[in-house]
Amino acid sequence: MRRPHMSDATLVYDDDCGFCTWWADFIGERSDLEIVGFSALGDDLLERLPDDYESCSHLVTEEDVYSCGKSIETALTYTELGKPARPLVSFLRQFEDYERFRERAYRQVADNRSKWGKVMSKTPPARRDNSD
Repeated sequence: MRRPHMSDATLVYDDDCGFCTWWADFIGERSDLEIVGFSALGDDLLERLPDDYESCSHLVTEEDVYSCGKSIETALTYTELGKPARPLVSFLRQFEDYERFRERAYRQVADNRSKWGKVMSKTPPARRDNSD
């Protein structure tokens, strides 16, 4: 069960992926972010996302849309575990090498999510029985 919407930010994720669902729930349970799956996107969010939005996760704020690695990195800083890392994240974002590393790491994990899903996975909302 999700907390009531309390944040001005929304994490958008692939809700047909068990690994993605595990991470979305992990972040949602530890932050006040609104969590929305691809299958539940409304027009207001959809129009702010890139055309290829289904290629990765996104964090949508009033001012910005963060995609792929930057979306997860930013979402984690909304959690109690990640809040102390905000200054470090801000510092690291100054460096192109860090940004390249972050995005490569995200892509490596995303491209192998079926393997990661064997370790960390939940039944995705898009695959749940309507009676759940």
